[in-house]
Amino acid sequence: MKDILVTEDIAGQGMEALKEKFHVVFEPDLWGEPERLQALLPEFRAVIVRNQTRVTSSIIRAAPRLQVIGRAGAGLDNIDLEAASSAGIVVLYTPEQNSISVAELTLGMMIILARKIVPADRSTKSGHWERKAFTGTELYGKTLGIVGLGRIGYRVGRRATAFGMNMLAHDIYANPDAVLVSELSATMVDMEELLGRADYISCHVSLTEKTRGLFDYEMFCRMKPSAFFINTSRGEVVDEAALVKALKEERIAGAALDVRSEEPPDDSPLSGMDNVILTPHIGAFTGEGQERVVSSVCRDVAAVLNGKEPRNYFNLSRS
Repeated sequence: MKDILVTEDIAGQGMEALKEKFHVVFEPDLWGEPERLQALLPEFRAVIVRNQTRVTSSIIRAAPRLQVIGRAGAGLDNIDLEAASSAGIVVLYTPEQNSISVAELTLGMMIILARKIVPADRSTKSGHWERKAFTGTELYGKTLGIVGLGRIGYRVGRRATAFGMNMLAHDIYANPDAVLVSELSATMVDMEELLGRADYISCHVSLTEKTRGLFDYEMFCRMKPSAFFINTSRGEVVDEAALVKALKEERIAGAALDVRSEEPPDDSPLSGMDNVILTPHIGAFTGEGQERVVSSVCRDVAAVLNGKEPRNYFNLSRS
């Protein structure tokens, strides 16, 4: 009897421990073959995915033995949660295990943009020594606008305070009297004020129908011409064509994107811009972060299959 299907490249000590107790089938490229996934999944009690596998309602309906879906990560937009809940399937995730990794990447991107590190590196390696051409700015005294003050947004803010930055935050779900807001000395403002005042705008919202395409051309035009935009959340929250237009028209000073609306993306003008940093969705990919993520999801999948209570579940505590 087959127990667990792994559809992406998910490895670590937690996975090895899982293999000792259950029959685990490792298919790291299956995420790109949805028809084959739908054909295979009915044989399994559990499936473990990252963000690339689309667990749709049709796939869920075709898997009557499925008890648990484990998401190695925080975002759940690739899983039909309503269909899973209706079928009594537990959906597990790792809500904060990789948040430090993403927060650190965000701060790194801010520093790279502020100090023009990438173009300076390319120029120097080409044999030039152009110090004045790469005069940057300090983060000290600048205003960071955090859009989405959840686990990652909060950690970005905590680290930014070490640079002496001022903090604005916008989150329609956040309690302005919450302790985390006080710890950041953050001022909760509406989006209009945040866009107009922030020197750096860092996006940390979940992908929903309300946030899809949230950052459009009008939003970029409301930012300061000297502002930088950073997105380490979900690529679909940004209208990339609008971002390209805003950058070309110098409506904003630059951008850093770890996530894209299509992954991997097609050719884009963004790739040729010196004031744009692009990385391949590596926010969560540190050795430490991945070990926490894999250990957490594997532990919880084992718990559900053994009829025990998982720690990090989104919908149901157990099937």
